[in-house]
Amino acid sequence: MPIDTNKSLVRRYYEEVVSTGEVGRVEAYIAPAHTEIHDGKRYPIGLEGAKAHVLGVRQTYPDLTIVVERQIAEGEWVVTCVTARGTHAGSWMGIKPTGKRVAFTVVNVDWVVDGRIVEHGGAANMLGPLLGIGAVKVVGENA
Repeated sequence: MPIDTNKSLVRRYYEEVVSTGEVGRVEAYIAPAHTEIHDGKRYPIGLEGAKAHVLGVRQTYPDLTIVVERQIAEGEWVVTCVTARGTHAGSWMGIKPTGKRVAFTVVNVDWVVDGRIVEHGGAANMLGPLLGIGAVKVVGENA
């Protein structure tokens, strides 16, 4: 598929599914053999796992919105830089809800084959939200 088509598919997935929680639309964007990459390990989670991932994130941040800032693509690979914003309203990593708004940046790498995302990985700047909800404190002379 053309690079612009792949970029558009990934953008629409983040904006129309992740930002809304509309997991009934996952199949339009995610391949049945979908795999997540985390810390260099492959996790074949399929469609149901992709849905569970979106719902899990939205349990922590029910008003989560994703803004695509920029995309770079080469062949079947799409890199997307996003800003995520939401209210910490659900338990996260054992941290009770604080009701505080957070914003963080994420760089996602998606592999698109035949019009669907077959592999997803990336990195999120989680220090910002941890500071924002008070789970991490800055210490030292200038803190």
